Amino acid sequence: MQIKNNVLETIGDTPLIKLNSVANDFPCLVLAKVETFNPGNSIKDRMAVKMIDDAEQRGDIKPGGTIIECTSGNTGMGLALVACVRGYRCIFTTTDKQSKEKVDILKALGAEVIVCPTNVEPEDPRSYYSIAERLSKEIPNSFWCNQYDNLSNRQAHYESTGPEIWQQTDGKITHLVVGVGTGGTVSGTARYLLEQNPNVKVWGADTYGSVFKKYHETGEFDTKEIYPYITEGIGEDILPKNVDFSVITAFEKVTDKDAALWARRLAREEGLLLGYSCGSAMGAAWQLRDQFKPDDVVVIIFHDHGSRYVGKIYNDDWMRERGFLEDELKISDLILRKKDRKFFAAQASDSVRKAFNLMKSHDLSQLPVLDGDQVVGSITETQVLNILLENPLQNSERLLKEVMGAAFPIVKDSMPISQLNKYISKEIPAVIAHDRSGSMHIVTQYDLIQAI
Repeated sequence: MQIKNNVLETIGDTPLIKLNSVANDFPCLVLAKVETFNPGNSIKDRMAVKMIDDAEQRGDIKPGGTIIECTSGNTGMGLALVACVRGYRCIFTTTDKQSKEKVDILKALGAEVIVCPTNVEPEDPRSYYSIAERLSKEIPNSFWCNQYDNLSNRQAHYESTGPEIWQQTDGKITHLVVGVGTGGTVSGTARYLLEQNPNVKVWGADTYGSVFKKYHETGEFDTKEIYPYITEGIGEDILPKNVDFSVITAFEKVTDKDAALWARRLAREEGLLLGYSCGSAMGAAWQLRDQFKPDDVVVIIFHDHGSRYVGKIYNDDWMRERGFLEDELKISDLILRKKDRKFFAAQASDSVRKAFNLMKSHDLSQLPVLDGDQVVGSITETQVLNILLENPLQNSERLLKEVMGAAFPIVKDSMPISQLNKYISKEIPAVIAHDRSGSMHIVTQYDLIQAI
């Protein structure tokens, strides 16, 4: 029988999954290391077990002892699983910006949770760092894991996450993109990968309000960089010992809004219900997509599960209250929802037969007609059929420039969809929109109907 002795033995060996719809704008293969398959639904399970294993070996905690940790929720989840299996008590401190779901899950596993204010200095006695440290000194046979400075954190990823990614990509990984909080995941994984191939690029996803990016670029710890942010699990107002800046190629900052919207897109388009910081990692990769080459293999680590955020980023009211979700869809939203965003067009010098075959092979009802790069006309399914039925042999070789209709209107992708009624009609079935990169997209009546 294939049996695990306990839940801790199921940690690791998470899948690498190809991203499709959300990676349409990338020139290369984009893969997701989906850590939600761990029993605690996050990558933190790996280092939670490692920290306790090492503490037990050193004698820092003995049977019946108390695990203490300051956590944004996911590390606490991993430690709570260890405590359940090995019979420890758990006390966790967390901040008031963390989701209620995270706190409730920790309590469900028997942990005691103390919620502390976010907007205080780390040295403030009310901070979740300070309270965890104080409790560890007051409670006998207790161990404060201190994931920020405990190097067992990054060692766990050197021993497991890095080797898994290397093996799963057959050593072909060229870029690693990962959110940076305590620094354990990025530092341990990157160190292993760089030992195998020093040319691997490592990009850390950061958030506005965090010190990492500027410190990495200038060596200056700038307190002016520190201000409140909403994204959970990444960014810091301190420099954890686990962050090895020497293995990180660069940091890329992602806004709270963009991180939330990317997480929602990953759920809707890829079927991956992920956490807030996963949206940050995806957003960082997307913002840097122009630096990728066709042969590159990009791995994005998705840290945790979206179940922790159903009351936040997956709640429309919460999103609207923060200005993250606008009530009216825009053309850009229709483009993002299209499963296939390839732009198909015919040339004015093409024959009617060639246009018909293109429409048939891609199930298209209409085509823009170009003269080089310029939009000069259009051809619809109805037009093509009428032309062919009139004289199949002769008309099939006629050039589109002889029979095409008026060009589809060109609009900005920022236009609200309510204004499309000025353009789309029975005679005009589609419009053409340019996105920020200058790429053209066709938006049809069908796309509008699907969105509504």
